[in-house]
Amino acid sequence: MKSIIYLLVSVAFAFTGYSQVKTTSAPAEGTMETKKLPEMVIKRAGTDFSVYLPEYENQDEKIKSLQEAFIAYDLGKDYEGHENYLVTMKVKDGSLAATYDENGKLMSVVEKYNNVKLPSAVIYNVYKTYPGWKIVNDKYLYSQEDGDIKKKQYNIQLAKGDETKKIVVNSKGDILKG
Repeated sequence: MKSIIYLLVSVAFAFTGYSQVKTTSAPAEGTMETKKLPEMVIKRAGTDFSVYLPEYENQDEKIKSLQEAFIAYDLGKDYEGHENYLVTMKVKDGSLAATYDENGKLMSVVEKYNNVKLPSAVIYNVYKTYPGWKIVNDKYLYSQEDGDIKKKQYNIQLAKGDETKKIVVNSKGDILKG
């Protein structure tokens, strides 16, 4: 009798295990698209939060490395006793300066880089708008104040023969000044 009960219980578990349907394709009503969200770093300083919003998409390696070093930087208690505290970091052809207040809250960040690898959208729109011109020099400028991005642009110098021209392009490739 025990063996019959054990047999029925094991068969019942076997049937319930096979009764679930596994689907490997997306649902027919609509698919969900995944998008990579921009990374955000939040550091707690007392009752306030410090926010730094780096742009990781389409960036040069030296920009990424300096921003990652800044994110990893531990302010500790160095800011205590000062009204403002300035942190500066440098790499070849680039610098980052950040200001903290007396509570250790990040107030502003200013970044400047020379001769960076331009995003493809910027290159495409520059050559589309200025055919025959060559990019000879560029600078990337980024500034942030109280968690709001104030400036994120590329200053580009173009040359065509003996002629030169300076333009300002945002990170999406839109020409702001030219």
